[in-house]
Amino acid sequence: MASDHPRNVGLMQAAARCERIKRDGERCRAPAVTGRTRCRAHGGKAGAPPGNSNALSHGLHTKAARERDRAARTLIREIRALLADIGSRPD
Repeated sequence: MASDHPRNVGLMQAAARCERIKRDGERCRAPAVTGRTRCRAHGGKAGAPPGNSNALSHGLHTKAARERDRAARTLIREIRALLADIGSRPD
């Protein structure tokens, strides 16, 4: 059942194409996801958006946790140096 309705495919043909190189060496010809460089089949929608707190599972490797750990290591180094200084002084 063919339709005589003209199709407006100009916008679809002008869309950016996926940048993925397939195994046969050719580029994927599917349209890329809006704002991305890949089509939906090659990971255009993969990953959580930046700053997505819903994707946080435990917080062990967050920026705040790394800064806290760095400060703790610095404090431990200073305490060890102080204890070594106290232990090396004659009474």
